[in-house]
Amino acid sequence: MSSTSEATSPRAGGLGYLMFASRWLQVPLYLGLIVAQGVYVYQFMVELWHLISDVVHGPFPTGYKPEVAVMLAILGLIDVVMISNLLIMVIIGGYETFVSRINLNDHPDEPEWLSHVNANVLKVKLATAIVGISSVHLLQTFIKVRETPNDKILWQTLIHLAFVASAIGLAFIDRLLRTSPAERTHA
Repeated sequence: MSSTSEATSPRAGGLGYLMFASRWLQVPLYLGLIVAQGVYVYQFMVELWHLISDVVHGPFPTGYKPEVAVMLAILGLIDVVMISNLLIMVIIGGYETFVSRINLNDHPDEPEWLSHVNANVLKVKLATAIVGISSVHLLQTFIKVRETPNDKILWQTLIHLAFVASAIGLAFIDRLLRTSPAERTHA
């Protein structure tokens, strides 16, 4: 029996269709991430309220100078926003790549990157978002350098550098995959 007739047999077609349809099992996962997004919005609002309350009523409970305490609180807010952005990339990009196309009919708010999203692009975007999040955490550690043990600073720095190297490696691989062998020899 040839491979063509096997692929068109009812049994093979049914199994293939079942495998293809199994991608819809990911929908509850993406819905769960939307709920997690709501948790991050709540967390952001709680932290913002604490910041406003501390600025208005003082004193700051951290023991830092007010300007340092405000900077640390703002970095915490930025961290929440960056993780929230990461969630959006995973929800929209993952659904678009692995489940089904999102037909936005040229909606004016459609993210620019959505038109050319694929698994490699998504990996690079996620890796760079993780580097950004790691940068915020490392900056917080550097601001609190007097209270932070040296070994913790060293490990956070090494882990951050590993994230940076991974992001650069993924971007390089993505670039190699997007260019043809002829383009690489002329570059």
